[in-house]
Order: sequence, then C-alpha cells, then structure tokens
Amino acid sequence: MLIRNFIFWLSTKKKITDAIARQGLRHGFARRFIAGETLAEAITQSRELNRERRSITLNHLGENVTTEAEARGVKDGYIEMLRELEQQKIEGNISVKLTQLGLDISRDFCQQLTEEITATAQGMGRTIEIDMEASAYTEATLAIFEAVHGKSPSAGLAVQAYLYRTEKDLDRLAPLEPKIRLVKGAYREPAKIAFQKKSDVDANYRKLLDKLLSGPFQLAIATHDEKMLAYAREGLRKRGRGKNGYEFQMIYGIRRDLQQQLTEEGHPLRIYVPYGTEWCPYFMRRLSERPANCWFVLRNLVAESFGRK
Repeated sequence: MLIRNFIFWLSTKKKITDAIARQGLRHGFARRFIAGETLAEAITQSRELNRERRSITLNHLGENVTTEAEARGVKDGYIEMLRELEQQKIEGNISVKLTQLGLDISRDFCQQLTEEITATAQGMGRTIEIDMEASAYTEATLAIFEAVHGKSPSAGLAVQAYLYRTEKDLDRLAPLEPKIRLVKGAYREPAKIAFQKKSDVDANYRKLLDKLLSGPFQLAIATHDEKMLAYAREGLRKRGRGKNGYEFQMIYGIRRDLQQQLTEEGHPLRIYVPYGTEWCPYFMRRLSERPANCWFVLRNLVAESFGRK
C-alpha cells in the first residue's frame, strides 16, 4: 500500500510527470496502456480494436486547464476527434473531462462548451461520455450533465462506486434514463466521503450494479475484476438484459485476456483508448492500482525522470 500511495503521489507532481513524459512513449510497458501521443496513433489503434469486434471511446489525456482559450482549444480538439471517428467510420465515441473544458474557470462556461460537443456528436448520431473526476467536482459534474442531457440525451456519465453519495446520485439521475458508466474510482479520497477498503468498494459496486440493472438506465459495466465480471454476467442473465441495454467497458491494455473472453462470449465491449502528450499522470494512476507493477514503476519511470538528462 505504501508503494502504491507513493506512485499515486508522484502522479500528482507535474515537474516529475513532465520530466518522464519528455522521454516520450519509449517504454514498451507504457505503450501497453497508452495508444499514442497523437490522434492519428489513437485512430490506428481504434481501427484495430474495431477489427477485433470492440467499440472504443477516445480519451484525450489532460485535465485542469486554467484559461478560457485553453478550454476552447480542448473543445475544438474534442470536435476534431468526433469528426475523425466519423470520417474513418470507426465504431466509437469520446470521453470528456470537464476540468479540460474550463470547470475550474466557470461552470456556465464549461457547460456551454460541453453542449457544443454534445450537439456535434448528436448531429453525427454519436455519443459522448462525461468522466467523473475527483470528488471536489462531483456536484458540478452532475449539474452540468443534467443540463446537457436535457438538451441532448446523447451524453452519458461515469459514477464512482467508492463514493458514499453515489447511490443517491443514481436516484437523482434515474428520471433522465441516462447511460451510466459504473467504475470503482481512481482518485485518493478521504474516509469521510469514500470507502477505503477494497472489500467495501466491491460490496458497494455490486449494490450499485444491482440498482442499475433494475432501473431505467443504459448500463456500462466498467471493471477488470474477474469476480465482478462474473457477478455482472449472472445479473444480466437473471434479468434477461438484451445486448442493446448494456455493455462492458475495459481500459486499453488492461486484462486483454478478459477482453478476449467477453468478446468471444458475445458481450458488447467498449475499450477506453487514452492518448496524448500528458499521458504520464494517467499511466502512473493505472499502475498504482496494480500492486504487481509497483516496483517496475519505481525502478523504471522514476529513474527515467531523475537518472537521465
């Protein structure tokens, strides 16, 4: 746990992650989790995933812009992603982070940009998915999602099983009948607002999954946990959920064996495909979730930052 927390702490230190990122995606291990630094590289990987009968959601890495000009540039980038998916006839959508769209600047400004992206997607017959970030942004994210969904129901939302509040948030969202991506949560949150033990997070994930399966939601089951996948498949079987009402979601490069298994079983599967130059914080968060990789990170990534000029 100490090593995992240290890696997560490193992922929040911009000077360190920038120093690592300057080396580029030269490590084969990093390439496993990141589709590339450019949209063209991500499109190439997305096309390959489509050939493997998996849809995708493109995620341009980065967060917390500080100026309106930066946020508008990100918005234009998201629209370019949609247009490229359309032009290349790739089966997929995009995920957006509201802190990339100026949420720290103004909620109204962020909502305006998000509505522009969603309207573009809807005009193409495509969707977007709004990521859930750290708990400081949960309420604002919900409010923006509700406003955007009211104008364009092509937007979906991620919710986090480790937050105590999420069950009530689902009650709040149920009248919208939205698409919900259920994740465990990847940020470090205090005990006053989030479950700390994995067993408690898992129990709440199952509870929320049951609620979503029984409610008026389109469901994206986002997990790499074999026991959770088995629980989800049994829940789907019991409720007779058709393939248009759910999908599994997994992250690019993680548990490729399970990805193949789900595909072979005929389940709809969407792969979260991250790309961009700001890949290092994301990469380190992913590795901090996997204890077997912690020593690898310390030995290779931190050394890359401090050991080379």
